[in-house]
Amino acid sequence: MKFNQIGPAVLVTAAFIGPGTVITASLAGTNFGYALIWALVFSVVATIILQEMTARLGIITGQGLGESIRATFTNPALKAGSILLVVSAVVIGNAAYQSGNISGASLGLNGMFNSISGVSDDSFNYWPIVIGFIAFILLWTGSYKIIEKALIGLVLLMSLSFLTTFIMTNPDLSELFQGALIPSIPDGATLSVIALIGTTVVPYNLFLHSASVAKKWRSPADLAHARKDLYLSIPVGGLISIAILSTAASAFFGKQISIQSAADLAPALEPLFGSAAKYFMAIGLFAAGISSAVTAPLASAYALSGILGLSNDLHKLPFKLIWISILVIGVVVSSLGYKPVSIIWFAQVANGILLPVVCIFLLWIMNSKILGSYKNGLTQNILGALVLTTSITLSARSLMLAFGLI
Repeated sequence: MKFNQIGPAVLVTAAFIGPGTVITASLAGTNFGYALIWALVFSVVATIILQEMTARLGIITGQGLGESIRATFTNPALKAGSILLVVSAVVIGNAAYQSGNISGASLGLNGMFNSISGVSDDSFNYWPIVIGFIAFILLWTGSYKIIEKALIGLVLLMSLSFLTTFIMTNPDLSELFQGALIPSIPDGATLSVIALIGTTVVPYNLFLHSASVAKKWRSPADLAHARKDLYLSIPVGGLISIAILSTAASAFFGKQISIQSAADLAPALEPLFGSAAKYFMAIGLFAAGISSAVTAPLASAYALSGILGLSNDLHKLPFKLIWISILVIGVVVSSLGYKPVSIIWFAQVANGILLPVVCIFLLWIMNSKILGSYKNGLTQNILGALVLTTSITLSARSLMLAFGLI
């Protein structure tokens, strides 16, 4: 596969390997060892199933998922409902998670430079401003190719950092493969399974991928390139997640080491495996944070532009205003150290509702006449239905958790 044929699916990988995934996978490995790797394997397969549909949609129709939803629902009430759902869940949800992305990148830089810079816990945290500025410059270029290449570089950096850390911790490969191939849910691990799947099968990636594919490829003949891109990039993301979980399992499982947040990861590795492991983890966390800090505003802009019928040209002012708003909110919240519990609670509820609904929208559109002979076949519908059923189950569980019912 040629390098210039790699791209849109890398954006998906860059988006779902964020600080949330890093800490979720780390806590799963710390608390349950290798037992939950199968959940990541399932997540990768589910992501490939859904993102293959969005790739087909983008290439055949030349539109993103947002535009397709707007065009499909002609009933005013349904159209208004879909617009409200996308705006609230994707845009406001991404604003909440953006602060986590920037905070995660900042933690990575703190892990590398805190002792040099002398920043204390009570000092104003200026790293989010640096991260926000980098993300702003990349997005402001208005060049999809530049953004794509930058994210490819960040994914490669994540891969190198987390896989090197994984090798240094000398994981138990027999337990790793057992955890990957034999599903099990230890006592107290149900919510960790939900979190692992929920951080990988991300609803806004369906908007991001379909729109970015439509920009890169125009002909049905390009479907083969899009699928190769997908089958390469998404498994790489899965390997990164597995490496993070396995590193935590090898380093922390069964030991009296408390890992409560992403900030604890790099320092906790140093006494066990030396400063090199600490720095590799810190670099990986920085790359994960900044890649997601770019993709979250971009996905919001694609989703909102599509559903409102605005231009998705990266140079257009309305498109820029959307991603700037998401980016500024993330920088402000992470700089002040404010923990947006209520906003994240809303994001959890909104995304809990959004994922199965977007799956339904996607399956509906993938069986419509606008795709002609490229609409879903029986096997694709069965696989999509399995992912939908799982997402409904996970969403119900997430909503019950959010409302304190479990």
